Amino acid sequence: MQRLVMAKKFIPSGSMWLVAGAFATLLAACSPEINHRGYYARPGAFSQISEGMAKSEVEGILGSPSTTASVNFQGDSYYYITSTTESRAFLKPVETKREVIAIRFDKSDQVTSFAQYGLEDGRIVNMNDRTTPVAGGELTILQDIFRGILRSSPGVGGPGGGIGLPKT
Repeated sequence: MQRLVMAKKFIPSGSMWLVAGAFATLLAACSPEINHRGYYARPGAFSQISEGMAKSEVEGILGSPSTTASVNFQGDSYYYITSTTESRAFLKPVETKREVIAIRFDKSDQVTSFAQYGLEDGRIVNMNDRTTPVAGGELTILQDIFRGILRSSPGVGGPGGGIGLPKT
């Protein structure tokens, strides 16, 4: 009871609602936002696929693929990709679930193999690890600012000094 009296003494009664609203907003900002992207498979659809099935039958069961790959001598491949990400407030989204259904066809458009992969089956592939050097790109913001200050100081900027000094 004494704590409640002390809280009322320091916080006006109208501000209690403001504090409660701010607390509720902070609590809501911490709850994760879940995003589902890509192909959404019907339950049991993958189990209906079998070797020797025609490409048109696969499309009838699973629908259009997320992406395809064609190899002229071996046949096509269909990929059905699903991804679930979770993000909190201003943090970078984290992929929590990934599912890839890969179906390979022969030259006569018959299923030769099919597999289902998860996030644990994947690996990170760096497509291009080379970077193009950019002038000034290796400096931090503070280094760049101080470099500009040093260039504009007298005696450093060439004849006549730096900024604001007349040339002689």
